[in-house]
Amino acid sequence: MKKKIILVGGDPNSINSEIILKSWKKFNDKLKKRLYIISNYNLLKQQYRKLKKNIKIIKVRNLDTNINVTNPKVIDIKLNFKNPFKVSKSESSKFIKNSLNLAHNLALSNEVSGIINCSIDKKLLIKNNIGVTEYLANKCGLKRNEVVMLIKDKNFSVSPITTHLELKKVSKNIKTSVIVNKVKMIDLWYRKKLKKKPKIALLGLNPHNSELRSLSEERKFIIPAIFKLKKNKINVNGPFVADTIFINDYKDYDVVVGMYHDQVLAPFKSMFKFNSINITIGLKYQRVSPDHGTAINLIGKNKADCNSLVNCIKFISKF
Repeated sequence: MKKKIILVGGDPNSINSEIILKSWKKFNDKLKKRLYIISNYNLLKQQYRKLKKNIKIIKVRNLDTNINVTNPKVIDIKLNFKNPFKVSKSESSKFIKNSLNLAHNLALSNEVSGIINCSIDKKLLIKNNIGVTEYLANKCGLKRNEVVMLIKDKNFSVSPITTHLELKKVSKNIKTSVIVNKVKMIDLWYRKKLKKKPKIALLGLNPHNSELRSLSEERKFIIPAIFKLKKNKINVNGPFVADTIFINDYKDYDVVVGMYHDQVLAPFKSMFKFNSINITIGLKYQRVSPDHGTAINLIGKNKADCNSLVNCIKFISKF
């Protein structure tokens, strides 16, 4: 039997239960049997009741190979609540951490193809508003700079060198060694997982690349990184100016690597909306997530778009 796929239900105060159900209906029975949801059984039951969705869910204790059903299978995580869409911050925080910790432990086994986590409010996760990328890196004994965030559509991806970092801290974290290591990881991932040697565009940090002044980050760190990468036979060019790359030049590349989160994610999301997925490269297992937030303004309106989650499940199911 093919390996299991773990779907972490994520933030209880969100559209997650809606998009899980919408996604579920799009898959065949063979794939449904591989999917296990980490959440709270009673929470999902009550949320679906409030959403007026008639669906039978099955409570399981673990990745039980004897349970061969097409209904959603839920590995139950403790959660105290009164209103299923207004769970307290303290309870939500414990629930999210316990869910991710269990997913991490299960993903280390040979039974699991990978994990998909639905959206969370980062303020509930841990101090300093870090994301799931950094949280799981820490669980794997890795530092922030030892994993890569790759946001991928069907034929194009972007990646930030620094991830969930305040802008005032970005410049201090732009180092030649970090850029070289992360671009190498992207190149290796493409060749191993997608069987393709990627064409990579590297952006500068400053407006107009600081006209390449001698003390700029472009001259001190980014251009030397490009030279080192080329010596390692990585197909990389740059530094490109960030305010024009997404007009047309990006079409010549498989990946555009920027220096900080919104430099590449803002234009990417404007172009590809909810079709892309968030991949973490460098963990001990495969992890992807939908590329959108909790969308609490859409709870109960039946308007949530499930395409990103559908694409996450399709992606993990291939491995």
